Amino acid sequence: MIRRLGVRDFVLVTEADLVLEEGFGALTGETGAGKSILLDALGFAFGARADGSWVRLGAMRAEVTVECDWPTEPEAAELLAEWGVEREGEEGILIRRVVERGGRSRGWINGVTVTQGQLRALGEWLCDIHGQHAHHALLTPETQRRVLDRFAGALEEYEAVRAAWRNWQRAEEELAAAEGQVTEREKERERLRWWLEEWERVAFSVAEWQEWQIRHRALANAANTRAAAAAAQAALEEDSMGALAQVATAIRSLRAAAAFDPRFSKPLELLASAEAEMADAVAAIRRALTAIEEDPNALTILEERIAAVVALARKHRTTPEQLPDWARAWQERLAALEASVDLAGLQTAVAKARLHYEATARLLSAKRRAGAERLAAAVMELLPQLALPHGRFAVALIPTAGGSSGMESVQFQFAANPGMELAPLAAVASGGELARVGLAIQVASAGAEGVPTMVFDEVDVGVGGAVAAAIGQLMRRLGEGRQVLAVTHQPQVAASAHWQWRVVKRVVEEEVQTVVEPLTPAERVEELARMVAGAVVTDSARAHAEALLRTAAGEGEEHSKRGGEEKALGRGENYEGEESGSRR
Repeated sequence: MIRRLGVRDFVLVTEADLVLEEGFGALTGETGAGKSILLDALGFAFGARADGSWVRLGAMRAEVTVECDWPTEPEAAELLAEWGVEREGEEGILIRRVVERGGRSRGWINGVTVTQGQLRALGEWLCDIHGQHAHHALLTPETQRRVLDRFAGALEEYEAVRAAWRNWQRAEEELAAAEGQVTEREKERERLRWWLEEWERVAFSVAEWQEWQIRHRALANAANTRAAAAAAQAALEEDSMGALAQVATAIRSLRAAAAFDPRFSKPLELLASAEAEMADAVAAIRRALTAIEEDPNALTILEERIAAVVALARKHRTTPEQLPDWARAWQERLAALEASVDLAGLQTAVAKARLHYEATARLLSAKRRAGAERLAAAVMELLPQLALPHGRFAVALIPTAGGSSGMESVQFQFAANPGMELAPLAAVASGGELARVGLAIQVASAGAEGVPTMVFDEVDVGVGGAVAAAIGQLMRRLGEGRQVLAVTHQPQVAASAHWQWRVVKRVVEEEVQTVVEPLTPAERVEELARMVAGAVVTDSARAHAEALLRTAAGEGEEHSKRGGEEKALGRGENYEGEESGSRR
């Protein structure tokens, strides 16, 4: 429900900060005082088209803020999440919208910038405005569908249909994508197979690639290696000029010197060790020379293999070391493609999803048919009380090809006079009739959860006496389950309200301003007396006003008591086991 309404520089309202209560509230005042300004402000906050003329003379812009409870409907919460609007703790929603004199407007929800369309979409879940010139949700097919589904107790079936529809559409999309991409997938499979065939011709591991490079270097330089090693061997072993022969001669000389002088013993030991190591080196050179491979054929084969690897790596713009990883990725992708071409399996999944949707939708349709008859009968019972004695109301279920809300659309139909054919509510009802029919629908379906706040603009226009009293009591009943605000000129309607505001026009510093005043019980008596008697309020008018308040309150209490008794006796059923009566 709406907790607070703030209005600044809007038409004739300089500044107003209004706290709204639960239940039914009446908005009264003399003609021309500006009662509809508040409704325009509410409509503006909830997404109505901005109008620069709403900016008060002398101001730069008009601003409206609305504080509401966080919506309980999952779909409304989904919308807020989609727009990035977050809930902070137990706080609700703060809607703020401004319009400049040039007509440009901006809006925010909990500080997040939103469009006019988003405000309007959210407003349909929060506030329903009924009136001759006001936008209201009851005329939209989606709202009519929601009213019927709540009344019929079919919300679970509706959610099941939505889920089944999504699954069916997802299966259809997967099948269409598979069919539409068969050619592309076949091309990709052929390409991957070709790449893998190329890879198989050169398949290797990273360790093998390193070994190939080492062997290639050895084969390519075998002749030079042999020549260098042979020269080293000759330098060490060449007859009397070789290093070994020279070391042996030096050792013999030092041994003779060491026999007479011990200082030559150390050099002798070192040379003897060097001679042994040189002999080992010569043996190693000899073995290595024997093992050197000079095979032009093997070199050619190895060079061809390395060249093929380098070419394949260059083709795929990678390095030879990375090719094994690429090959594994190709194999995985090919396996995935082979698994994704099960068209028969996808077609079977589509057929199963369609059958499940149709079965689920038929259950929803059955509940809607039963609920449509009960809702139409309940509304018809209320129409004579609302000065529509010849009015007829029906809930039509129009078959469709199927969709996320089922296999039919819901249409409220109405005929005001005898001989008229039933037609869509929006097409045939006048402003006053539409507001009263809307009131009847909401009262009839009051046992089901709905839009938390409802606003009626002069729903009682053109009626009086007993009809006005009946309208007041219907609104009071409606206010027992949700918040209701009504602009009224009828004292019988205003007397039925749980709380009341008075709108007056005053001249402040030579400027006309509209002021909204919450009324105390005593002030309500005076305001009702004015509505009864006019400009001159008499004691009899005050007595009449007090009687209206007592009567309205008494009838409201009697209704609540009667609803409780019916509930206790098992006769309070409104729809599918839900019980009517007081919910406050």
